[in-house]
Amino acid sequence: MPQSPIDNTSQLSGSEKFLRLFTEVRPGEGTTAILLFANVFLILLAYYFIKPVREGWISISNVQGLSSMEVKAYSSFLQSIMLLFVVGWYAQLAAKWDKVTLFTRATLFCISNIVIFWVLQPNLFFDTYPMMGIIYYLWVGMFSVFVVAQFWTFAADIYTNERGKRMLPFIAIGATAGAAFGSWVVSTLIGSGLVPTEALLLMSIFPLLASIYIVRKVAKREALHANADAKDSNKSAAVEKPSILSGAKLVLLSKFLLLAALVAMLTNWVNTNGENLLFRVIQESLKSDAQVQGIIGDNATVAFIRDGTTAFYGNFYFWVNVIALLLQAFVASRLLKYGGFAALLLILPVIALTSYTVMALLPVLAVIKIMKIAENATDYSLNNTSKHVLWLPVSSATKFRGKPAVDTLYVRLGDGLAAITVLIGVQMLSLSTTGFFAFNVFLVLIWLVVGILLVREHRRASEGEPI
Repeated sequence: MPQSPIDNTSQLSGSEKFLRLFTEVRPGEGTTAILLFANVFLILLAYYFIKPVREGWISISNVQGLSSMEVKAYSSFLQSIMLLFVVGWYAQLAAKWDKVTLFTRATLFCISNIVIFWVLQPNLFFDTYPMMGIIYYLWVGMFSVFVVAQFWTFAADIYTNERGKRMLPFIAIGATAGAAFGSWVVSTLIGSGLVPTEALLLMSIFPLLASIYIVRKVAKREALHANADAKDSNKSAAVEKPSILSGAKLVLLSKFLLLAALVAMLTNWVNTNGENLLFRVIQESLKSDAQVQGIIGDNATVAFIRDGTTAFYGNFYFWVNVIALLLQAFVASRLLKYGGFAALLLILPVIALTSYTVMALLPVLAVIKIMKIAENATDYSLNNTSKHVLWLPVSSATKFRGKPAVDTLYVRLGDGLAAITVLIGVQMLSLSTTGFFAFNVFLVLIWLVVGILLVREHRRASEGEPI
């Protein structure tokens, strides 16, 4: 009796046999998976050159009457408002251009922005521009729409539901590996003092250019599922014509999309509350260190805080991403295979519930750092995989309009709600650190309930029921 394709390992190439260490690969699937792995590795490498610079610049963007934590939190709120329009604009572009053209032009647009920010960096060609750190902070949110989120939309569109459940966990290893390597490079270069902080911006351009080449190669190889658009046309017939606000309104068209948006929003609301508190403690610590080391003068203090913040986050992201890489490589695909989508989606809120309960009881820097590493590592690996597997049963048209909206706009709305939490907690209620963490425990309980409802809707979609 002939072997089934699942059991037939004799037809696997050498690279495909190696990939079996991480997931179930079938003959002919290895090349595309490796190319997508390399692509997302390069994109996340570039992102982690860009991201720590954001933290350094926002740390020196002083606004009279506001603490550093408040400036960061309110900038996140502005970012969510901006993304309301950016996602709508992206939806219009997605309806107008084919997927490869969209990826290419969006990435080149972001590269041109990177060059502009490098030219405008403080004290290079020009003096420090007021609000430059806030402007750059807002732009990084746009970058996540035009480059990071669109890659995952592209990858989810390449694969069918069954194939994607096997291959996306492996491809996501490339994301965590790129993030870990990028964090290590940033931490090493900034710590050595050999490379100026803002040089990281120029370094990010090269992996982004390489990612464009790989996307075009994958698209040619897979023919972008030429029949997919025709097959999905009946499913997407009810989707309205794109408008500036269509990305935001799309989630109202189905319970599935609404629950996906709520989970994304609650996830980031909880996480950003924790990030804001960590950021405040870091700034207080660096100011204290500057005094102890006898650093005087506004320029010297600003440079110390900026570089210290960038170096801290480079190191912090390194450990987060190393642990995330291990989880992604050895846990994600196995958890999905044996525990199903439910286990993959719900593991982060369970860990967050434990972490924030501990932080509420022991609100000290060492504990906060360890708990945040655990939370973020799970978010960047297991939860990141669940976010992409979630969209496999969804039509192509809905993916390219709904997924960027959920993954960016509604994620950033979570940031906006975190900003409101800071406003009310600091300005009105004078909440202690323990109080903030206790509020997060309450949010996580709501998150768990909504997550369970989303698992049910995903099961219905996987069974072919309309969403």
